[in-house]
Amino acid sequence: MSEPPAELSCYTAGLVAYLEPRVPDIRDRLAAAVSLRVRTDPPDGGLAFSHHARVDLDGRGRGLVYRGAGDWAAARAALDAEVSRYGAVLAVGNTRHIPWSPSYGDTETSHWVVLRRHGDDKWQVRDDFDALTPHGTQTAYEDLLDYAGLQALLTPLSRTTAQAVSRDRHALGEAIELAPYTGYRWLELGDTPDTPAPEGTWVDGLLPALRLVADTVCADPDALARYADDIWTASRHQRFRLASRPGTAGATEAAAAWGALPQAVRFGIASAERGRYREGVVRQAFEQLTGTVERLESEQRKETGR
Repeated sequence: MSEPPAELSCYTAGLVAYLEPRVPDIRDRLAAAVSLRVRTDPPDGGLAFSHHARVDLDGRGRGLVYRGAGDWAAARAALDAEVSRYGAVLAVGNTRHIPWSPSYGDTETSHWVVLRRHGDDKWQVRDDFDALTPHGTQTAYEDLLDYAGLQALLTPLSRTTAQAVSRDRHALGEAIELAPYTGYRWLELGDTPDTPAPEGTWVDGLLPALRLVADTVCADPDALARYADDIWTASRHQRFRLASRPGTAGATEAAAAWGALPQAVRFGIASAERGRYREGVVRQAFEQLTGTVERLESEQRKETGR
């Protein structure tokens, strides 16, 4: 297995592992595509997050689309066909049924893995996600599974939340149509329709988006818990972006502030669960982060003369 990306989500870690054989510079492309955009009026309410522009589209207009099947026989046939066409398939696992996940046997959420065939009756499963999560540590993993093990790994979710659905919908960087959660799910490479203008009202730009999120969550511990995973994902991707161009004090300071934000969020959630929400800790972390981002952007403007 190649060295896993240092700071990515389960979606982008899987996406990089899937694309890298065909797009050797995909890590650099993804780092350049990292951003933060927040939609203020998604259909299910609350906020929706986009963490990067799409990097899966090729020069022929092909990209990834969700597919699904209600029964295992149909899913197995479709996975076989996709691997026969392209050599690999990006599948949607269920953390409750992934033995190497810290959520195994407990919390369930979508989790992307890369599948390749190994002989007639085995599948090579690759999971490059490597992170300390609220449920524990997950390290990159690669092994062989038979069809029964693969079926268990891809067990459909029994329940989900509006925010988790939003994360699935925007996992490629923009909203795409989802496959039904009642069945097995994967992504196929195929022709994609022309990209329409994004629906709804989006706040673009790192500083405006950060300020919106801070205004939403700092005084509301329920909102803080609801968007904790989105804040954590933003931190991972922004640190990944900064690591791709190290060397300045401003970048180092910003990376440290991004790393501190999820820690403050977890502390805030824990304090609220104990009945004494420490809003000041969360607000201070956001203020320190926005200050470092402002300084870094000013530094970059001076360097470019803009």
